Amino acid sequence: MGCTSGIVHHFIFKKISVEKISIIKIGGNIIDNEVNLASFLSAYAAVEGKKILIHGGGKLATKMAADLDIPQQMVDGRRITDAATLKIVTMVYAGYINKNIVAVLQSKNVNALGICGADANIVPAHKRINVTTDYGFVGDIDAVDTEKITAFLQAGLSLVVAPITHDGAGQLLNTNADTMAQAIATALSSKYEVSLVYSFERKGVLSSIADANSVIPIINPQNYAALKESGQVNEGMIPKLDNAFEALHKGVSRVIIGDALDLLALLNGSGGTTIQKN
Repeated sequence: MGCTSGIVHHFIFKKISVEKISIIKIGGNIIDNEVNLASFLSAYAAVEGKKILIHGGGKLATKMAADLDIPQQMVDGRRITDAATLKIVTMVYAGYINKNIVAVLQSKNVNALGICGADANIVPAHKRINVTTDYGFVGDIDAVDTEKITAFLQAGLSLVVAPITHDGAGQLLNTNADTMAQAIATALSSKYEVSLVYSFERKGVLSSIADANSVIPIINPQNYAALKESGQVNEGMIPKLDNAFEALHKGVSRVIIGDALDLLALLNGSGGTTIQKN
């Protein structure tokens, strides 16, 4: 009957566009250099659209611990966080560095809000359990509150996130900043098209640590296995790459590793190392 009526119904399907967001993790060696940090923050201020900056603490926490005669232990590149060290990293990461970055961004007309994982309960975590090593007050992430983060973003705020979390029982925890970036990026991928950038002092993932220009342009699961087996990828880069692959497998659109001073070029698809899921 509908066909013989002569009435043709046109169904117009409107493509739903997903809003984009850039989540950028800044490496500690850039934070340690006042000139490079200023240059990076100028570029970050020019990034269009919604954005979140995640940072660690560079060498300042280590220097403060030395000044206070508090011994520091590292295992596989990760800091053992005893009670005294936790006080230092909280003051340095969630305090001085976080608020200094916020102040600079405000001067560049970026309405930044400096927080850590404990604020507004955005990143609850638990104390790491490891059968061979007691990492002290190191936190592994349990969840990310995307609703609260989205509310901040919709209010026009650009978040600056320090990697201090909490266990819900009053205990602060020190969490790896790369992992924090991956967890936030992954959680927000249900609401946004997410670009995750791990920016630091090198041009990308290098095939030779002695050659600053030996950037590997693309890493996928196949060549990653070969690079690890041959020892071409520096051991310190492996946790960052593992986080990158996990982010892609959990919904992040793209992951780039590269020079913090080339941030805008990286976001425009030029330079650095692109991590591919397949």
